[in-house]
Amino acid sequence: MSAIHHALVLNLHQPPGNLDHLLSEQPWEAREILYAYDRIPRFLWDYDDIARVHLSLSGTLLETLSNPEFQSRVYGIVDCGSLIWHLQNERIIDILGTGYYHPVLPLIPEADRDEHLARWQAIAGHLFWRNSFQGFWPPEMGFSMELIPLLKKFGYRYVIVDSEHVEPVTPMQWHELRYRPHIARHNGSEIIVIVRDRELSDAQESGMDYVWFAKELAQRTQCCDFEPLVTTCTDGENGGWFRNTTNEVNFWGAFYRELLDEARKKSLIQPAFIKDYLDRFGAYGEVTVRTGAWNTGWHHGRDFLQWTGSQTQKDSLARLQAVSMAVHQARNAAVAKDLTEEEQGELNEAFWRLLRAETSCNFYWGEDWVHRCHNDLDEAAACLQRYRVRAS
Repeated sequence: MSAIHHALVLNLHQPPGNLDHLLSEQPWEAREILYAYDRIPRFLWDYDDIARVHLSLSGTLLETLSNPEFQSRVYGIVDCGSLIWHLQNERIIDILGTGYYHPVLPLIPEADRDEHLARWQAIAGHLFWRNSFQGFWPPEMGFSMELIPLLKKFGYRYVIVDSEHVEPVTPMQWHELRYRPHIARHNGSEIIVIVRDRELSDAQESGMDYVWFAKELAQRTQCCDFEPLVTTCTDGENGGWFRNTTNEVNFWGAFYRELLDEARKKSLIQPAFIKDYLDRFGAYGEVTVRTGAWNTGWHHGRDFLQWTGSQTQKDSLARLQAVSMAVHQARNAAVAKDLTEEEQGELNEAFWRLLRAETSCNFYWGEDWVHRCHNDLDEAAACLQRYRVRAS
């Protein structure tokens, strides 16, 4: 049988200020998270001939890790400057684009989406010394077809979506739909869709061994008359499987080490960068993707119920729409004006407060963090009011 190409994708994200808060209130949890980040490149160094890992790092996480004050605070735990430097190693790590404040993109106002992508590319381009990123990781894997023109505008070649939501346009069998890249089209734009295997990703999140994984992949791809691409995606710093500081019992030592050791022996499963697979094999057929997100421990991801299930969540999202409209109206009207530095400052702060309010975590934890959204929206509204007073 031909090789099974395995694309490993890990999502890394911390809400604004969360690591600072944990360092003060739950220092061991903060250490576990930082160790989880630092462990990734250090583990892969010994396997730079075979290891291939995709990482998505939110803009807020990159902002924290690159902040000199934060770097100084955690220097005895992790050297964040060195960590960022090591993540630049394109031989073993491929960085995926995402949204700066980690919003569920289909849930936020369309007018705000560009800025999330632009701000992420600005900070990532600076920290990783590059001006293009081929793959896009939608925060929370929240995707809708209307995002395709936006992703193409920012130069992305492919986007990762969850298998639960992919439907064929071109007739194809189950194994073709799941283990081949496809084309999705919307309003004259098209992008390559990479399908995340939901069940295998669930196993990756909770803990598995290599023997089981190898048998499962062989069984799932046995009908493939092509070299399949199996994509597994999870968070990379949450849960004991990834946070455990003992390598022998965490993801890297208990699972991925054996996978890499076997891959060196030319085993059936070979780690792969998605971009390299696309260069060799291209995409097959057309699909459409239903609007939805990835699954959580208690929900399947359809209808974004994790973020919209309560009336409080719905009301907060409605307020986001209203404040966004007010901010953009003020910004658009100001284009033809000669603003003072103070006036421009108020508009700029109103905009970033709005963007930060859209962080997915503000809505994910039921109603526990919704107040964080409102705190930023309150500040955005106050900035607009001060701007109007200054401009009058």
